[in-house]
Amino acid sequence: MAQLNRRDVLVLGVGALAATQFTPATAAEGESIAHGVSAFGDLKYPADFKHFDYVNPSAPKGGVFSTIPSVRAFNQSFQTFNSLNAFILKGDGAQGMGLTFASLMARAGDEPDAMYGFAASSVAISADGLTYRFTMRPEARFHDGSKLTAKDAAFSLNILKAKGHPIITQQMRDFIKADATDDATLVVTFAPKRGRDVPLFVAALPIFSEAYYAKHPFDESTMEVPLGSGPYKVGPLESGRFISFERVKGWWGEKLPVNVGANNFDTVRYEFYRDRDVAFEGFSGRSYLYREEFTSRIWHTRYDFPAIRDGRVKREQVPDETPSGAQGWFINTRRDKFKDPRVREAIGCAFDFEWTNKTIMYGTYARTVSPFQNSDMMAVGPPSPEELVLLEPFRGKVPDEVFGAPFMPPASDGSGQDRALLRRGGQLLTEAGFVIKDRKRLTPSGEPFHVEFLLDEPAFQAHHMPFVKNLGTLGIEATVRLVDPVQARARRDDFDFDMVIERYSFSTVPGDALRNFFSSQSAATKGSNNLAGIADPAIDAMINQVIAADTRAKLVVAARALDRLIRVGRYWVPQWYSSTHRLAYWDVFEHPANLPKYTGVNAPDLWWAKSNPAAERSDPKGEAK
Repeated sequence: MAQLNRRDVLVLGVGALAATQFTPATAAEGESIAHGVSAFGDLKYPADFKHFDYVNPSAPKGGVFSTIPSVRAFNQSFQTFNSLNAFILKGDGAQGMGLTFASLMARAGDEPDAMYGFAASSVAISADGLTYRFTMRPEARFHDGSKLTAKDAAFSLNILKAKGHPIITQQMRDFIKADATDDATLVVTFAPKRGRDVPLFVAALPIFSEAYYAKHPFDESTMEVPLGSGPYKVGPLESGRFISFERVKGWWGEKLPVNVGANNFDTVRYEFYRDRDVAFEGFSGRSYLYREEFTSRIWHTRYDFPAIRDGRVKREQVPDETPSGAQGWFINTRRDKFKDPRVREAIGCAFDFEWTNKTIMYGTYARTVSPFQNSDMMAVGPPSPEELVLLEPFRGKVPDEVFGAPFMPPASDGSGQDRALLRRGGQLLTEAGFVIKDRKRLTPSGEPFHVEFLLDEPAFQAHHMPFVKNLGTLGIEATVRLVDPVQARARRDDFDFDMVIERYSFSTVPGDALRNFFSSQSAATKGSNNLAGIADPAIDAMINQVIAADTRAKLVVAARALDRLIRVGRYWVPQWYSSTHRLAYWDVFEHPANLPKYTGVNAPDLWWAKSNPAAERSDPKGEAK
């Protein structure tokens, strides 16, 4: 079956407190200077580290990596693009634009939340953790040869705060300003009680050229190639069909420890398809070379073409140890008909996961129950004494169920039409005032109860049909609306839907990013990820507890309490998750033997082209010449 699992992974929550390498001789009073930052404890790598442990430092440069999009962020789509500005709300941003920009720091894949110097060589952190003073690398350059300075970094952070995508602006809520005291020194100021992850989110944002944007409006959708400073430049492209990126030869950052063994391909190319089945045909025909398979039906039935049988295409399953997050149908509680949690629970009773998994998805998935699925932050059993300390102030203001075992989606008998569950759903609807008249379910205002599923790709239609049928048994008129990706993105950003599928996950150290998904503020912010419209003071308070946690143990306790509050609201109908990445690729690639635990497959970042004629003869489209 088709799933979004592993497709929609945003870097959604990293911490920023501890600086572990000190240089008192050059630090101002009360400051500590570091080559990296993390949330809790020491950094793994010392100041003089040569490269990350998991990379191949001798990986050859060259060759082509071609694929279809498998992750997205901000305004990006899986099926199309019409803009090279991927950091604002307008337009559908092209995949891969992050390859063209440098950032202040870069993530380590084998630590939960650590980052190390990239365009900045070091950072001095004030004693109160509210001022970060970055020292810029003198060798940093934009692609036109102009110098990348602290002034460019300050401009970038300030413009993203003012005009960036709403997800960016929300996560920069505790960012106050950035100033360049000279070309080499960037001073970033944060608000008191800032989110733990805000400094690292800021350090990972792209650095733009202030001179370039003096002549170009930042907040406009455009197909003009922006001036970058990263390892790749935009190459040949065709809007909505493909975009390629060409490696910058002699790039200034190539030998930095955070980049050794990375960015190995001469060309990285993304192909766009509107249909998953057509996309698979493109892969089997060698129109592109790498594919992460998200459709269990295809994985189990279609990988039998000649190139598989003779070994020209390899299949591999890689364990995924990161938190799996939430995937499901999110119910838009901004609409009156969905405001009662009994109604939302009744809708969930109509989805038969057991039948769907067995019949459509070859039994390959487990049920998602929590936004912190597959992590120690997921609530289990009754609240611990530590959780109760956080929850007790809300007794009487939240359902009593919060103080028992967390809500679990009901398990069916696997028949596809579990009568006991459907009776339960009918009872809940009646209790909520949604009565049956002339075999139709009516809202309390007397209107027919209609539910529309918004969908942007046909692969999911098979999973909706039994759900729609069961809703019909409850008297609910349910329909599936398949729209093009541009319309789907616009309706999603405007919260113009009844129910929509989404998948998201958080890091092992979530922080301020939680506000974008669950806070009252984000519920009213166009373009946010709070699709369900969650606006609950108890949830807001618990998010603050997660953010304020100064130890890993306190963070886990607060996250579990937050999990209970979210799950009791029945804001989504949970779907499924997998504990592995299913990879297929033409046998022209290699990758590190031990892929990093916290950042997954890392293709194409850490992969490289095999030294063989097939790899060397591949053109940018991935076809043999």
